[in-house]
Amino acid sequence: MQWFTTGVSTTLVLVLLGLVCFFILFARGLSDSVKENLTVTALLVDEAGGGEIARLRAEWSGKPCVCGIGYVSKEQALREAAEAMGSDPSEFLGANPFRASLELRMDAAYANTDSLVRVVDDLKRNPLVEDVVYEKDLVDAVNANLRNISYVLLALAALLVLVSFALIAGTVRLGVYSGRLVIRTMKLAGAGWGFIRRPFMARGFRLGLVSGVAADCLLAAGAYALLRYDPSLAAYIRPDMLAGVGAAVLVAGLLLTLGCTYFCVGKYLRMKAGDLY
Repeated sequence: MQWFTTGVSTTLVLVLLGLVCFFILFARGLSDSVKENLTVTALLVDEAGGGEIARLRAEWSGKPCVCGIGYVSKEQALREAAEAMGSDPSEFLGANPFRASLELRMDAAYANTDSLVRVVDDLKRNPLVEDVVYEKDLVDAVNANLRNISYVLLALAALLVLVSFALIAGTVRLGVYSGRLVIRTMKLAGAGWGFIRRPFMARGFRLGLVSGVAADCLLAAGAYALLRYDPSLAAYIRPDMLAGVGAAVLVAGLLLTLGCTYFCVGKYLRMKAGDLY
């Protein structure tokens, strides 16, 4: 009964730890999605031919900093502006004022000010490109906000690890406490510390394994329910992310229970006979 209670407590702590890991990875995936929707627009000169534009597009499609590239013709830009404004600008200007453009969606790793400056410089050196525009303030704001969120989540994860160790150490200590007299008896029989620790470590390993698997099952059920509720979240809750969280929870459960068992048994091994009672 004592170890059942310890297992339930350990499982609940691991579930909390798994939730923090899940939200960290979820926030990372969401931030990557936001960054990859930031676009760099290369305005093309009027003299650019279809073949030249196709070669330029193919050249930039193969670069690691670009995860997607689209082409907007002058006519398409005019139609989109007319739909947004409710009137055709070319009717009172007498000509199409828009230019053809390439819209580059940046890879998340390159969606920062330093990388974008180099991308803009490379684009401007091409004679087909007249100008390059992107929302620098928006990029800076997105990166700053995501960085602050990451710091908060990492601090929360570190705090939860410390709290988890303290809680699991307390529950494991209760289990080891019931065997303190056995430890004393084995010491009197001349058993070495490693031999005395072995059964307790084996029990701690089983506790961590069972608690980790139980926590993984609860987390998987929660993720499944979340996806059933909103299937669009499948773009961010991927199988590899869930596998990573499950592995982290299982490893954390084993390390925490084994570590706590090792130190708790060591405490009673060093304790004098009078202090055991």
